[in-house]
This record gives sequence, C-alpha cells and structure tokens, in this order.
Amino acid sequence: MAAERSKILIIGGTGYIGKFVVDASAKAGHPTFALVRESTVADPVKGPLVESFKNSGVTLVHGDLNDHESLVKAIKQVDVVISTVGNMQIGDQTKIIAAIKEAGNVKRFFPSEFGVDVDHQNALEPASSAFNGKKQIRRAIEAEGIPFTYVACNCFAGYFLPTLVQPGATAPPRDKVTILGDGNPKGNK
Repeated sequence: MAAERSKILIIGGTGYIGKFVVDASAKAGHPTFALVRESTVADPVKGPLVESFKNSGVTLVHGDLNDHESLVKAIKQVDVVISTVGNMQIGDQTKIIAAIKEAGNVKRFFPSEFGVDVDHQNALEPASSAFNGKKQIRRAIEAEGIPFTYVACNCFAGYFLPTLVQPGATAPPRDKVTILGDGNPKGNK
C-alpha cells in the first residue's frame, strides 16, 4: 500500500521562489494548497500565475499573513507548511509560527530561508544583519517545539549576479564595484 501524500500549504507561492515550489509540489502529486490574498487573484501580473495554479490542481486558500484566523484556517487543512515569503517578510513568519502552534496539526514546517545556513556562516555586513532575522525565526520555531526542516541551498546566482552583488543596485554598475570587507577573507570549507 502506498503511503498517503502530504497535504502541503505554500505561503508566498506567487513570489520569486514560491511559484517553483507550488509547481514542484503539484507535479509531485501532493495535494497542494496556496495561500493567496484576494487582491492577488485580480492582479494583472500575478493573476495569470494564480490561474495556472488552479489549472494544475492547486487549491487556492484565501488569506493573509496579517489575518491570524485565515492562517489558522488554511493550516488546519494541511500536514506541511512551506513558507517562501520574501526577505522583507522574514520576520512576519512569527505569525505563521503562532498559527501553526494554534492549529496543532502540522507535521513539518519549512521556513523561508533558502540560501546559506545562517547558523554556520561568517558573513560581513550588510548580509550578517540580514541573516539575524532568519536566526531569530529559527529560534522561535525551536522554542515552540514545531517540527521543522531548514533548507540551506546556497546562494541564488540569478538573484545577485544581475547587479554584481551590489546592495541597492537595480542594474549592473558600469563604473565602480564595491567589494565588502578588505578583500582577504577566506571561504568556509
């Protein structure tokens, strides 16, 4: 007898990484749920993506990170929660943690922290400060006793290379590139 497939909720599914996670979950045959704001469905850019989710069998669950009751309601329908919220919303995952704790049924939580293992890095500023938010989320998950998996899959070159890793740049610099630190730190083994 085949094992029952996990029911998976993806929060942040219309984002940079999330759309790939939603697609992979659905293609793997998991009952897949995507938390979407009602405004996202009507959005001219994200609306067609949401429609493609529906066409691939994904169940849309209307809700918002800032609406605790909608989060709890969505989470009660699944076994696994995967957060793919963007970097500006890393701290908002405390709301997901509270909803998971209240729902009481989640077998595994994957917080949004795709990148380096923040507990085992020697980053310079500004990256070091950015990683602190992810560390705080890890500690909050652990303190609540929620089953978790941290996904450290290294850097996304497609995200950083178009601007040559220049903080705040929206296009590749043409005249000057800032190298953080003194240029001499050794890489981790």
